[in-house]
Amino acid sequence: MTQIERIEQELEPLTAQLNNHKLYSTLNSINDVKTFMEQHVFAVWDFMSLLKSLQNQLTTTRLPWVPAVNPSTSRFINEIVLGEESDVNELGVPKSHYEMYLDAMLQVGASTKQINTFIDFIKQGLSITEAGLKANLESETLNFIQFSFDVIDTKKPHVIASAFTFGREDVIPDMFFQIINQSKTADNTYSKLTYYLKRHIELDGDEHGPLSLKMIEELCQEDAQKWEDVLATAKQALEHRIALWDSISNLILNNSLVEA
Repeated sequence: MTQIERIEQELEPLTAQLNNHKLYSTLNSINDVKTFMEQHVFAVWDFMSLLKSLQNQLTTTRLPWVPAVNPSTSRFINEIVLGEESDVNELGVPKSHYEMYLDAMLQVGASTKQINTFIDFIKQGLSITEAGLKANLESETLNFIQFSFDVIDTKKPHVIASAFTFGREDVIPDMFFQIINQSKTADNTYSKLTYYLKRHIELDGDEHGPLSLKMIEELCQEDAQKWEDVLATAKQALEHRIALWDSISNLILNNSLVEA
């Protein structure tokens, strides 16, 4: 059994819990999807900081330029940055996936006020915690973001790559298949969201997911402690994702009770 196989086996109870989460069965109306997107957009946003942190760590972004330590890993990261930061939307217009997600939110009538307010506070120089509290984020949404930046602050590429791979890239295809299958995203009202989800499934399942596992192997090599760090971080990342999903599903159910 390889180290990757061992980790995936260890994570199986958490990934099963995530893939069978009650959240997916609660996405039954456009209002449910709005609630989901208004919280999930923060995970779409902070994913970019995990990615850019890996780019800073594993490629050469400083001057004067020197060759990257591992060109294959560098190429992988730069390919993901290209796709995430400057992909093309359903109209062929270059946009980041975050911006595509905002467009999808506007199409379904979800509010972008909170995420835009949060980003404005970040631009003003507030910390993640300060901006989150000032923008009145849900506690689990803020906890999710704070964990990502705690990982980034370690400045350890293998730890950051673990959160990126097992907490994001590795679970996104299954997670988004659940959303497409159990919500009414086939409706034309959801065309931008459907494009975004299918684009993620295409990139993460076919390309980014397998490459991210290769990146983990290259970063850890035969270092037993690094592999244990990867496992611990992966478990925490999945636990935070499950807690976020718990919070969103509770919001949806509470909103449904109010509407009733």
